[in-house]
Amino acid sequence: MPNSEPNPIPNSDRLEQLKQFDESKTGVKGLVDKGLTTIPTFFIHQSEPDPKPKTRPGYKHSIPVVDFSAPRSKIVEQVHNASTTLGFFQIINHSIHVQAINKVVNSIKAFNEQEDEVKMKYYSRDMSRGVAYSTNFDLYNSKAASWRDTLQLKLAPTPPEWEHVPEVCREAAAEWDKEAVKIGEELMGLLCEGLGVKEDRLKELSCLDARVMAAHYYPYCPQPELTKGLTPHTDPGVLTVLVQNEMTGLQVKFEEDWVDLEPIPGAIVINIGDILQIISNDEYKSVEHRVLANPFQEPRVSVAIFFNPGQRENLYGPLPELISDEKPAVYREFMFNDYMGRFFSKELDGKTLTNYYRISN
Repeated sequence: MPNSEPNPIPNSDRLEQLKQFDESKTGVKGLVDKGLTTIPTFFIHQSEPDPKPKTRPGYKHSIPVVDFSAPRSKIVEQVHNASTTLGFFQIINHSIHVQAINKVVNSIKAFNEQEDEVKMKYYSRDMSRGVAYSTNFDLYNSKAASWRDTLQLKLAPTPPEWEHVPEVCREAAAEWDKEAVKIGEELMGLLCEGLGVKEDRLKELSCLDARVMAAHYYPYCPQPELTKGLTPHTDPGVLTVLVQNEMTGLQVKFEEDWVDLEPIPGAIVINIGDILQIISNDEYKSVEHRVLANPFQEPRVSVAIFFNPGQRENLYGPLPELISDEKPAVYREFMFNDYMGRFFSKELDGKTLTNYYRISN
């Protein structure tokens, strides 16, 4: 169940440990480089209450793979089926060259593996320049920290001050944004067709116009059973487009089980966000997912671009053309600014936004 209780205020010892870690500006990778064999206590997560979700190898549910070389009608059907059940799918044989995917993933890996002196210049929680590099945006609010470092960029509608983006990944990030917009527009068209509304309906709602990139680096963890790479959550936006290296760790919740997403070279991972679940009046599903702490020496690297509405003062809710007497609206309308304020005021843990705006029967 999502945690609806207010976050505990860290005690003075814990807060001091968090500050000391944060002010070192070397992140989780810095701890690994020191040869740490036990993780700091503020990274330790409480055990999940029983019965806890299980990951079962060979489980009957797997993340769908959609072949974009198939006829369009088949692609629409498969995207619709995946989006109404698991809310996650991988696409292959798409229009993006694998070199473009490798370039951005490798550039993020290269940044995180630079000397501390180089990376420390960029370590900050201040997004005023459109770029920040840190460990966990909710480090001071969450019950426990997660074992990853993140480079975050605001890409649109206002681009970052590119001179403050690390040079080693600057060009790759700018190029990848352009590629992601192409695939995002194509996907939104397919998703609209699956809903039976006009193809550019989501584009009209400015759903391509605001984009944020989160590039995560999950280094080796000496005690992976005690922590997480990324806690269970849903994505608050419209659509997420993610590329990654071939290291496992991403899991998607289906009913009471965690399903492994097996990386496919050159594939792009797509998932439905909370806003699209609301816009589709619950037809498309935004589902919880998480990343396990990495038990391998090779790091896991992922680059996600989150698509959000660009018109922040507009009202968003279920599409009128999807509402009828037989199928009334199940969500109330909201302003995007208010919506995102609620997301960032809590720790990244559990599904709450769709529940908050759901109309009670």
